[in-house]
Amino acid sequence: MSWLSNVRNKIASITKKESPDNLWHKCKKCDAMVFLKEYEDNMHICPKCEHHGRIGPMTRFEQIMDENSWKIIPFSAVPEDPLKFKDQKKYTERLKAARAKTEEQDAWVNVTGTIEGHKCVVGVQDFAFLGGSMGLAVGQAFVDAANRAIEDQCPLICFTASGGARMQEGTLSLMQMPKTTVAISMMKEAGIPYIVVLTDPTSGGVMAAYAMLGDVQIAEPDATLAFTGRRVIENTIREKLPDDFQTSEYYFDHGMLDMVVHRKELRAELARVMSYLMAWKTAA
Repeated sequence: MSWLSNVRNKIASITKKESPDNLWHKCKKCDAMVFLKEYEDNMHICPKCEHHGRIGPMTRFEQIMDENSWKIIPFSAVPEDPLKFKDQKKYTERLKAARAKTEEQDAWVNVTGTIEGHKCVVGVQDFAFLGGSMGLAVGQAFVDAANRAIEDQCPLICFTASGGARMQEGTLSLMQMPKTTVAISMMKEAGIPYIVVLTDPTSGGVMAAYAMLGDVQIAEPDATLAFTGRRVIENTIREKLPDDFQTSEYYFDHGMLDMVVHRKELRAELARVMSYLMAWKTAA
């Protein structure tokens, strides 16, 4: 190795140590470059255009739950690869990679805790885990959350973020739609409020199931919400769709959502909604 190459390698090594790749965040909407710490301190919202970035379960719990109030509900075991599915990779390999990436067992995490003193069960879907896809584990986690809410006599709040059913589990993933619907019916019979917060993106079988069955439907701003893709719909009806089609604002304007709430106001809004929905229990 020449003297010049040796110097270049040392400079590159020093630069890499002192300038990590994660110093900056590039906004997916406006392309603005924002210091990562500034972005995180702003609740993962772009300070330039107010675009709400995707966040995982732990970050979500830290943002909305009362400090030191929340506790994770243990994950129920389900068959991991019931169909022995394999495409370019084995399904078990994809699960292993997703778990290493997110440090979660699957695409849903439940906790019990309080929001501004109001007891609740909160479930968060993680898009970073195989696109938040709904399989046996997600369906069971939802049922676990519903059962815990009934047991504790408190509201269930679900944050959805999903590309739909998990293809590696075939029909079994689609069966989670009626399974979760039955759990919601059980909550209604027990008088337990079910609040849904739709986040970017929520689509497919999840959108057709528990994501749209809440007693109160809330969404974060500018979230993509859809059952099927825009291009599929346009090709089917042979018409050009509005630019804001399949966004939170479009759904709100057309009566499919109760409110669109900025992330910084979400904690207070959830507390307010719970106080209204649980007023009967206080009066009793």
